[in-house]
Amino acid sequence: MLAMRFLLAALLSLLCAVPALAAPDARTIVVGGDRDYPPYEFIDSDGKPAGYNVELTRAIAGIMGMKVEFRLGAWSEMLSALKSGRVDVLQGISWSEKRARQIDFTPPHTIVYHAIFARRDSPPAGSLEDLRGKKVALHRDGIMHEYLAARGYGKDLALTPTPADALRLLSSGGCDYAVVAMVPGMYIIRENRLTNVVPVARSIAAQRYGYAVRQGDAELLARFSEGLAILKKTGQYDAIHAKWLGVLEPRPIRWQETVKYVAVVVVPLLLILGGTVLWSHSLRRQVAQRTESLSRALEEVQLNQQQLVQADKMAALGILVSGVAHEINNPTGLILLDVPILRKVYNDAAPILEDRFREEGDFTLGGLRYSRVREEVPRLLDEMQDGAKRIKRIVEDLKDFARRDDVGGKESVDINGVAQAAVRLVDTSLRKATTRFSARYAPDLPQVPANTQRIEQVVVNLILNACQALPNPERGIELETSLDEEGKRVILRVRDEGSGIAPENLSRLTDPFFTTKRENGGTGLGLSVSAGIVKEHGGTLSFESTPGEGTTVTLSLPVGS
Repeated sequence: MLAMRFLLAALLSLLCAVPALAAPDARTIVVGGDRDYPPYEFIDSDGKPAGYNVELTRAIAGIMGMKVEFRLGAWSEMLSALKSGRVDVLQGISWSEKRARQIDFTPPHTIVYHAIFARRDSPPAGSLEDLRGKKVALHRDGIMHEYLAARGYGKDLALTPTPADALRLLSSGGCDYAVVAMVPGMYIIRENRLTNVVPVARSIAAQRYGYAVRQGDAELLARFSEGLAILKKTGQYDAIHAKWLGVLEPRPIRWQETVKYVAVVVVPLLLILGGTVLWSHSLRRQVAQRTESLSRALEEVQLNQQQLVQADKMAALGILVSGVAHEINNPTGLILLDVPILRKVYNDAAPILEDRFREEGDFTLGGLRYSRVREEVPRLLDEMQDGAKRIKRIVEDLKDFARRDDVGGKESVDINGVAQAAVRLVDTSLRKATTRFSARYAPDLPQVPANTQRIEQVVVNLILNACQALPNPERGIELETSLDEEGKRVILRVRDEGSGIAPENLSRLTDPFFTTKRENGGTGLGLSVSAGIVKEHGGTLSFESTPGEGTTVTLSLPVGS
């Protein structure tokens, strides 16, 4: 009897755990960093987080629609805080094999070069080997602390809370040398007027520098990786990098370099100008043709840039989906295997329980009266199996949506089937956005030549846009399919009763990077990518909207011959 009680209690616990698999995460991301590591990250004179890492994180958060909270402190404390879960992500950390066994890293966004610093009157030190037997200052738990400690320098190290403390200790004569990252070191020397401290060996170590999350947090890792990729493609990363990590002191140009610049730039320019004067008459006739060619080339460049950004986003999504699908399918598979076994166990035990019920009357089983258990357990088992099957189907739909189609081949596609798969994929978003969703699928629609995943991507985007347009769940969304009057094109329409679109914005909806939802994390790529996909299939995408009443989007695809 005791074993039976334990078994049924476990069943109830497992049932309660199943819905949690898809619970959304709306938390604020806590971003940790070093309080005194300029110009990468530091607390400014107003007591606020500042620096290259801080501005880069804010840009990623803006693009990805994340809410972040900065928490800067001593580096050693921040590294411990990440491992213990008190912060979600470190915005500036160097990669090492030891660290990679404990935390997960994004692709690096910067290379940090370290240098040996000494007082002006110190003996020269050209490499790390020259530091053996010397007292060396560096900040605690930094990458160079880990590097030198692993190579037997531990007894010679003077550990400080920050790089600035290490350089001040060196300046005051408290140690022989200091090992600090080159750019922060020069920044600290300049700001603190440590005029007796100079770098004596530059670039002794180059470390890959980026973001890190707790091990296994694949979703957060993918969001920061995706945000970095978008910033690099849009040029925002280069602007932030140049602002904070430019050369601290401009290098004087030698006369030899001046001569080289004149030879490489000025002389060819003079030749070009002379040739332009000689051939100006003939070139005038070609200006119109050249201008038209350049316009077409510019359009192709813009389209390629858009496709590159989307490719990066889909690659990051593929990584995320692969990890999430693996993590969800494993427990779901166990549920689907175990529930039939538990059903057989219960069915075999039911006669014994019924005999006791007839002999002794009602009794308690797993904290519930048996008269209720015999009615509830079969239903619970059925719900568990149905729920697990639903989870598996949703995961498969998500994998199909995210799968990259490198071949780009087309096949005969049932547009009703594509629309139904898209609706299943965004079911959670629909239920949150509206209580009045309806779908009407026209019977006997002819098939269209298309790539299933790419058209499904378009439909998913249209439905999600409709969800985001609704001010409250009482407003509705309608999806319908039909055939045009001539029977040559299949039509799919998505109507929403949302806030609508201003007339001046209708013509710009498919422009790359144009969005009216920037504050909510919109990047302005969804409809642009969708329009490109539809154009590749010989179709059209049109918009009708009345502000305050809603929007209708019509997708039209040609029927196969």
